Formats: sequence, structure tokens, C-alpha cells
Amino acid sequence: MHSALTRSIVAVALSVTFVACGGKAEAKSDNLLGCGSMPVLMERYAQLHIDTGPLDEETLVDRAADIFVRRVDGSKTLMTATEADALKRNVKRFYKDVQDGQCGLIDDIKKAEVARHENSEAFVKKLLAPADFAIDRSVSLDLDSEKRPRTKDAAERDALRAKLVHFQLANYVHGGKTLEDAKAKLIKRYELITKRVKEQTEADLYAYLLDCYAEAFDPHTSYFSAEDLEDFRISMQLSLEGIGAVLRQRDGYTTINEIVKGGAADRQGELKRNDRILAVTQGEQGEAVDVVDMALRDVVKLIRGKKGTKVTLTVLRDSDKETVKVTITRDKIDLEEQAAKLRWEEVERAGKKLKLAIVELPSFYGGSRPGDRGATQDVAKLLAEARRGHADGVVLDLATNTGGLLQHAVEIGGLFIRTGGIVRVEGTQDRAETLEDEDPSVQWSGPLVVLTSHLSASASEIVAGAIKDYHRGVIVGDEHTFGKGSVQQVVNLPEGLGALKVTTSLFFRPSGESTQLRGVAADVLVPSPFDAEHFGEATNDNALPHRTTINFVSPAAQGAGADAWTPVTDATLSQLAAQSAKRVAASKEFEKVREDLAKAKKGEEVKVADILDGKDDSGDEGDEAAEKKDDELTPQAKEALQVLADLIETGAVIGSTHK
Repeated sequence: MHSALTRSIVAVALSVTFVACGGKAEAKSDNLLGCGSMPVLMERYAQLHIDTGPLDEETLVDRAADIFVRRVDGSKTLMTATEADALKRNVKRFYKDVQDGQCGLIDDIKKAEVARHENSEAFVKKLLAPADFAIDRSVSLDLDSEKRPRTKDAAERDALRAKLVHFQLANYVHGGKTLEDAKAKLIKRYELITKRVKEQTEADLYAYLLDCYAEAFDPHTSYFSAEDLEDFRISMQLSLEGIGAVLRQRDGYTTINEIVKGGAADRQGELKRNDRILAVTQGEQGEAVDVVDMALRDVVKLIRGKKGTKVTLTVLRDSDKETVKVTITRDKIDLEEQAAKLRWEEVERAGKKLKLAIVELPSFYGGSRPGDRGATQDVAKLLAEARRGHADGVVLDLATNTGGLLQHAVEIGGLFIRTGGIVRVEGTQDRAETLEDEDPSVQWSGPLVVLTSHLSASASEIVAGAIKDYHRGVIVGDEHTFGKGSVQQVVNLPEGLGALKVTTSLFFRPSGESTQLRGVAADVLVPSPFDAEHFGEATNDNALPHRTTINFVSPAAQGAGADAWTPVTDATLSQLAAQSAKRVAASKEFEKVREDLAKAKKGEEVKVADILDGKDDSGDEGDEAAEKKDDELTPQAKEALQVLADLIETGAVIGSTHK
């Protein structure tokens, strides 16, 4: 079974705090998770979670059982629909029985899991046994298992299994193995999976079931076993060393969830977001280790390594359905690359060249000690530089910013207004706090555009939401931002029991709208590669609903004198949106973006023949291509500049740009 760390950890630093566990959840430190501690911890989730009101126990148990079934058979090749329903009923009974101290079903669940994998292993061995076995080039497989129904019977299930085997063998052969070697390796892989399931301890299974129960509350609530907790803490620091990529698991594949700016993968330039990792090789010529269906924790251990050493990832590229080998030299993150940057661009309007500044902010970073370098200080300096350089307008680029530190989100939002509330944090038991910008100075009062995308999350949504609600600037990007508006606490348990991660609060914008689920809507729609159906909080099962609270927009935000600015009106936004829509419709660059989005939405099947015939795209030219790409503005950033120029031309924003 997979580790509890199968969800993305992007931007978790924004909204996670560590607290000690007390009350009924106390347990002896020499006890691992088991039958006695399960009901206590299940109750603790209900006590701490923000959304306990609408969720009854029956709903939670039903959700948890669904999650368990999906996790143990994400590829839908182990169970038919009837078998999956039977497992769900069994798991639901377990959750109800365990609260009465009855845990006998744990053995039945374990035995059934072992039997399923033994059956799968036996099927593969029988399929590959004939001496004349050959890979069927006509086979195609839809990798998105969520879109295909469970098989009706054993015959349908075995047909799907056979497709998967041909796909797996094609990847091995494409990687340079003979068919016989590929068969032997695949058989060994299935044997190891069965072995891992058999070796799973009772404590492991309890932890897995508790994590499924936790996720039934919402996708960001989870249980960390003692080992998972250590992995979580390491993951919070992964930006310091390694390949510079955030990983997650999806349908049995370890997937690239984020490329960390300034990291080894970012500088190498070939690894892409949503690449599925098929194998990991130490160096360039070592033995490739197949990692499909491997626990995320184990995949991370293979990829980690000393600075200066190389690791080769064999990945399946989602966009072109080809396997690609990417060799990366492990290194520390270049913190300078992660820092905010200023870029100057010119746009012509009515014969006049406008001097425009782009402030690129990859994350809301900052140290833990007073005086440490942070995003607020860096952005303030860049805005001062924009003023000294007589910028006519500023684009704040948050398009790939997935979050960071809450303090810096509040302070950076405050750089563009005089004073006022930036975000409100509301939790259970009427706990609420409004975080305000108390600095009366305005670092930039001139024309402002904020560039966002579906990827912009957490802290980015706080800043974009404040700018929108104060009508301080124009939000340009995908239909809305990610929609991650929840706050988690990590509750440490006694030694050996790990920790609970629980959603306890939500973020709210000055208008009173939460950023949860809906994110922040763009004023001017500009499609990006992240405008796909698998991005965003709304794609997560059991996501918390959107909520509202009191309006806390401050009348003191607008300022006076040199710090005064004129709010952007709805009429101006409509005009800007219409002008932009014409440009985007006529743009060849955006035509390509639309084609790629349509292709991704269609979800074309992967053909075995394409894998066998596909070329290996690794090579020296990758770095040069990445370098060229870094020098170029994205189509979205170019359009944001055009919108900013339109805004300046309307004269709708009157502020001091040259203080």
C-alpha cells in the first residue's frame, strides 16, 4: 500500500502549524497505533476539524471506505466492481466495529489484500509463460483510471490486466531491454509488490485505515505514522537539496507535481510538471529500478542523493505520450533563483513607448529568524526600483506561485494599499482573526496587473483576493486560481504514534468571500497550460465548500496625496477584457495553448506501438532549449503587459508612479 504522503505538499508551509496533542488522545508512548488507539484518534479528528457540523459518522465512514478501495486498487486491475463493493462493505464494518473495540476484521482485510496480489502475480506469470509470447503493438491503454469504470467480471478484469502488462513491457523494451529481460523484470516486480503487501504489519494497516478516515473529512486532513511524520518534515525542507521537484502519487504513478524554481531540475530544463516516473537509475548507466506502484517514500529515497551525483528518471510525458530519459545532477537550490526579480519591458501605445516592470514572485519565502531575507523586503525593493526607473505600470507575476508564508502574503498585499485588512482566518468555536496591513505607506500606487493561473494557490490567492476586493488592480489569468483556502494544524502525538494533520480554519478575502474551492476569479481571462481539469481544489474529492463571512474592506486603504490611487471600475474591467479577448483569439501562441488543453481534456490513450517507436528525447540540447525558454516571456505574461498598457491608456488609475 502507498504511504500516507500521497498528496501534494505544495504550499503547505503557508498554513500548517505544529501543536501538542492533549485530552483524550493521550496514549502511552510505548504503544504503536492499534485497536485501542484508533477510536480515540478518530474522535480527535471530529473534535478538531472545522467541518464537523455537516458531517455525520455514516458519511465519514462511507467516504473513508471509498478512499480505501481507490487507494488499494487505483489502476482498477485488482478487483471487479462486485469485489470492490464487497471490500467497501467490509471496510465500513471495520470502522464501525473498531469504535466498539472490535478489530477482528483487520485480519480479513489483510488476507484479502494478499490474495488479490497473489492472483495478479499468478496471472502475469501465466500470461508471459508461452515461449512465443510477443508484445501486442495494437494495444492501447487509458492511463486515467478515474475515467474508466471498474470491470464487470473476471474476464474483463484480466483483459485490462493484459493491456497493462503489454504497456509495462513496452516501456522496458523502449528503455533498452530485450523482451526476455523485460519479462523477467516484470515478473520480479509483481513478486516484490506481493512481498511488500505480505510484510505489511498490523500497525501499518491501522495507519493506512486511519489516514483514509482522516481524508474523508477533506483532502488536506491526514494521519502521519511516525515514519511518515519524519518524511513530512524532510519534505518541508526538500527545497534545500536534491533534484528540486515536489512529487505526489496518482493512480500508482509517482508524478512530478512541481518543479522548484532554482533547483537542479529547473536548471536542467527537461523534466516537466505531470511527468509520470516509470524508473529511477543511479547515474546514467546504472540499473533502472521500476517505481510504478512503489510507495512514494521509497521513490523519494531513490531520487535523493549527495550533491554532485547524477540520477536518471525515465518518465512518461503526459503531453506527447512518449517515454523520456532525464538525467539530473543533484544540487542545492539556488536561493537567488527563488527570489523575486524585476524585469523591464516596453509596449507601444498610440506612438508612445510605455516602460513597464514585471515583478516575478515565485513564492512567499522567508527565514525563521528576525533579519532573515524575505519576500516582502525583496518585493518592496523592486517596487522602489520600478519607481526610480520611472515605470508606467507594474505586473505582479504570481502565475506559478503556489504559496508560502502567511506573514509575507499580508505584508506584500499591503505594499499596494495604505492600511486595511488583507485576510481573515476563521476556524471552529468562533475563533477568528483579521490580519491587517498597518504600514500607512504605499510602495506602488500606479497602474497594477496581477498575473495568476490555476496554479496560483494559498498565499497567492490571499494577495490576489485583496487586490481584487480593494479594486486596486486587474487580475489577469485563468478563470480562477487554485482554490486552496484551508489552514491545517499538525498535532503531535506521543512518541511512536506520529501526528494528526487537521484542517482547522479557512482564509477569507476582504469582501468576505473565502478563497476555498473557488479561488480568485480573473477580471481578464487568459488561458494557460494550467487551465486543465486536473488542476485546482475542486478536483479533489471531499473538498470543503466555499463559504463567506463579514466584509472587512477598509475605507482607509485608498490613501491620500502621493499615496492616493483610483479604484478600477467594473466598466474599465469590461473594456480591458474585451480588448484582451480579441488579441487572444487572434494569437497563434494562444491557439497552441488551446490545442494542448483540448488534447489533455480529451485524454488520448497511450498506444504500445507509439512507446516502442518513440524516440528518446534526452540529450545535450535540452539545456539550451531551457535557456531560451527562460529568456522568453510566456504568452500569458506578454498578454498581461498588453492589458497593463490598455489600463494605462484608459487613464483609469491615477497614482504616483515616480515617487
